Amino acid sequence: KSSTRCATHAEMKALAIMGGLLCGSPPLNTKLVGGGDAQEGSWPWQASLQNFGSHVCGGSLINKEWVLSAAHCFYGTSAYGWSVSLGRQNLQGNNSNEVTKTVATIILHPGFNIFTLDNDIALLRFSSPVTFSDYVRPVCLAANSSVFNNATRSWVTGWGTVQDGEVEVPVLGNRQCSCLIGVDLVTDNIICAGFPEGGKDACQGDAGGPMVSEQDSIWIQSGIVRFGFGCARPNNPGVYTRVSRYQSWIYSHMGSDKPGFVQFNSSGLDADSNYTCPGAPPATPEGPDAAEDLVPTLTSAECASRSPSHWQTRVGASSKPYNT
Repeated sequence: KSSTRCATHAEMKALAIMGGLLCGSPPLNTKLVGGGDAQEGSWPWQASLQNFGSHVCGGSLINKEWVLSAAHCFYGTSAYGWSVSLGRQNLQGNNSNEVTKTVATIILHPGFNIFTLDNDIALLRFSSPVTFSDYVRPVCLAANSSVFNNATRSWVTGWGTVQDGEVEVPVLGNRQCSCLIGVDLVTDNIICAGFPEGGKDACQGDAGGPMVSEQDSIWIQSGIVRFGFGCARPNNPGVYTRVSRYQSWIYSHMGSDKPGFVQFNSSGLDADSNYTCPGAPPATPEGPDAAEDLVPTLTSAECASRSPSHWQTRVGASSKPYNT
C-alpha cells in the first residue's frame, strides 16, 4: 500500500512539472485547508485583469504566457487597453511583488453564449512571458477525468466583497445544484459550490477568478467564477465553469509550454449520485434586487468600461427600454 501511494503521488507531481517549476505549489502558502486570511504569496496564480488600469475581473496564471478567465468579462471587447497584474496582494497601495503584463490576445470559447453563459471561459495571452517567482506561479488545472465529489473543500480567491481575498466553499453536486437553481442552468460544463445555509459564495471573489482544491499538497483549479443568485443567500450556490471539460480546447491554443493538468480524485461514494429533489420548486430570485440577481458576477469597473450608448435598462415586463 505504501509503495502504491508513493507512486501515485510521484506521478501526479511529474504531471504538474512546468519548466522546472511545480504548478499549484505556492511556497508561501503554509496554511492547512480551512486556515485564515490570505497572506502575501498565498495564491501566486491569482491575477487582476484590468481595463485601462481599472480592475475588472479575476483570472489565474496557467503558464508563462497565458491567463485563464471567464468569457463574459471580455464579451464585445478587443485586447486593446487590457493588462494583467500578478503577484498583487491588494488592489490599492503599493505591491512590491507586483508584475504587470499587457494583453496581446483574448480568445473566447467559440461556444460561449452570452445569454446562458454556457462555455464561459477565455484565454488571455501576454505580450511577453512572465518570470516565475515565489509570488508569481501557475496553478494546476483539473484534467478531463477529474472527479469532485459533493462537499469537496475548495477555495475561491480574488478581490470581491470580502477583505481577506479568499473564501472557503464546499462543492455542491450537480444533482442537488439543479434542484436549487433549475435544471436548465446546470449542465456538465459547470460545477457548483456553496453552503446550503448561505453566508459564503463566489460573489466574494471575482468573476473569472479561480476555485481551487488541494490534493497531496498540490492546488488544482476546478472552476472559474461565473455567476450566482444574489450573494451568499441560502440555497443559492455559486456557479462555476468546470475547467476539466476544457482540457482539449486549452491545449489547442498552447505552444510547447503546456499548462499542468492533474487528475483530481475524490475518495468514497459521492452523496450527490443518489440525491433527489425535495418537493419544493427551485428557488427564484425575489425582491427589489431580483433583476440584479439574474446577471453574471460583474464588477463596477467592468460596467464603467463599456460605452453607455450601447446599454439599455429594462424594469418590469411591460417597461420600454431606454438608454442610460
